[in-house]
Amino acid sequence: MHPAVAIIVLWVALAISWALASFWSDPAEKRVSLGAEVRYRVLMIAGAVIFFIPAHGYHGPLRLWHVNWTQAWIATTLTAFGFVFAWWARLHLGRLWSGNITKKADHRVVESGPYGWVRHPIYTGLLISTFATLWAKGTVYGIAGAALITLSIWLKARLEERFLREELGAAAYDDYSRRVPMLVPFLKF
Repeated sequence: MHPAVAIIVLWVALAISWALASFWSDPAEKRVSLGAEVRYRVLMIAGAVIFFIPAHGYHGPLRLWHVNWTQAWIATTLTAFGFVFAWWARLHLGRLWSGNITKKADHRVVESGPYGWVRHPIYTGLLISTFATLWAKGTVYGIAGAALITLSIWLKARLEERFLREELGAAAYDDYSRRVPMLVPFLKF
């Protein structure tokens, strides 16, 4: 199998498995308004559309670098690692997970497992996969899409933190955010 095909299969498998797992979630008691979410959602969709423009066949100014076979398989492995990390976080969160920013019954700050490394490990895993795929693609479209996806994830994480701080209490969430980095392990910013 070619590494490019493997990366596509990984992204499709993530999308399908994530959609199926969305039924395994408790109902929301409260959620952020759609108007508050529209900015990050539009950026995510635009970023994904641009990001997934096929990379093969591009030469000249649209292709900024080429990877050899070994580098392509390393990028594929890192893409898979990011998905595994995101799934670990998803499973660890359990029925508290939601694709939207919500508060569930008995919602609490989860601080164990991957949530002890970063406050948003699902987003961290997706960013790892995005940048690993970008490395394999090496295109201007890949960079533009990854930048929009990164901005979207950062905006969603910030909105989610404001919401959780209000709903779960500033004391609990502020203590957690002082101890645990937002998206990158060991980097507090």
